[in-house]
Amino acid sequence: MGIRVGNKISKYPVIQGGMGVGVSLHSLAGSVSREGGIGVLAAVDIGYKEPDFEKNPLEANLRALAKEINLAKKIAGEEGIIGVNVMVALKNYDKIVMECVKNKADLIISGAGVPMDLPKYVTGSDTKIAPIVSSLKCCKLIVNNWYKKYDYIPDMIIIEGPMAGGHLGFKAEEIFNNTNQSLEDIAIEVISYIKTVEEKHNVEIPVIVAGGIWDSNDIRKYMKLGAAGVQMATRFVTTFECDASLEFKKAYLAADKNDIKIIKSPVGMPGRAINNKFIKGVEEHRECITKCYQCIKTCKIETTPYCITKALINAVNGVVDDGLIFCGSNVNRCKEIVSVKSLLQELMGEKKACA
Repeated sequence: MGIRVGNKISKYPVIQGGMGVGVSLHSLAGSVSREGGIGVLAAVDIGYKEPDFEKNPLEANLRALAKEINLAKKIAGEEGIIGVNVMVALKNYDKIVMECVKNKADLIISGAGVPMDLPKYVTGSDTKIAPIVSSLKCCKLIVNNWYKKYDYIPDMIIIEGPMAGGHLGFKAEEIFNNTNQSLEDIAIEVISYIKTVEEKHNVEIPVIVAGGIWDSNDIRKYMKLGAAGVQMATRFVTTFECDASLEFKKAYLAADKNDIKIIKSPVGMPGRAINNKFIKGVEEHRECITKCYQCIKTCKIETTPYCITKALINAVNGVVDDGLIFCGSNVNRCKEIVSVKSLLQELMGEKKACA
């Protein structure tokens, strides 16, 4: 029923998606893991609360990452599984990954780019690695490259479909015109391919499905297709244990379907977010950027429409009118704040869903 990560198995087949900046820190990740899921920290600008973040963002981020992993592990307990989501687009990707390994993160999940060289950072450690893919082509590219270059087969594959929150691995025009492959179609192709890889190399590779997963019906649907579990993020925002401010959570509760918007991110990828005062403002005029946090490889201070670090920090701290609030396609279905334990029990059919 659970998901295997190395020599650990979660109670439930649910991974809580990593959400940055600061939305999924030790409280949420540790609680999800303690209650039977797999909790995931988001590494991007994780040190935003550190006193020297403005002057030394890299040092602050590495220090905070170590703290958050260890705090999450303390909450989760010895058998709990703690992962870290590390975006390939981060400027100091290698240093951040190595800090995760140093602090014995159980799992590194990596997307927002293609993590071609991720295996070289975990060799000889117990940390497992899972690339995020959005197509069979991308999956094959990573599997073949890792095996050829590093003699390494992915420990897990996470398929992220077009209905996910945050950064999306699809072209903006595909999403706008609804010409992208559906999550179900991608899942069928990738699961079939991974079965051949498992047979060829005599290994077990859990395939996890993400993007628009909402309830137990969705979980059963994809597990019947052969998935080992699902990854969910949006629903975990409206939990008491989520590390974001109450104002951030209230923005989720207040959103309706018409508030969901596909935006252009400084990362260079389309993203799904709540269409608030901030987004409307940057569409009308470019933000004046006076400080660069050196977070994203693809961001150019001269041309980027806004500073994504500043926008995300504002949002998580509750300054939502001046912040970027990433969300999934089902954000309008979030109606109340619940505990992580209650949510997981609902997802597993152990208790009735709230109306």
